[in-house]
Amino acid sequence: MKKTRKTRQQVSAESIARLADRGKDVSRFFTNRGRMMQPIQRVNVDFTSGMLGELDQAAADLNISRQAVIKSMVRQGLDQHYIAATARSKGNRVWPRLAAALSRPT
Repeated sequence: MKKTRKTRQQVSAESIARLADRGKDVSRFFTNRGRMMQPIQRVNVDFTSGMLGELDQAAADLNISRQAVIKSMVRQGLDQHYIAATARSKGNRVWPRLAAALSRPT
């Protein structure tokens, strides 16, 4: 006879919450193999139609959504800001050319 592996059924978050509310042990549902996701907060941003066109063109070129383009560009901008701030706080001794390039308005 061929042995088959038992597969665990997926349990919904609501049913786990109900068990926890009743004081049951729910630790078996958590493996600590995943990563915690930060809560998402929605924001509204106004763009000009020209800027939206540029974002849509970038999204088409990269084959990703407009939202993904916005998120990645904001991330890049924040990273550049932190690099420049670090360089400025160290008296521009670290990466003076990079700090100057990043502090110039675009």
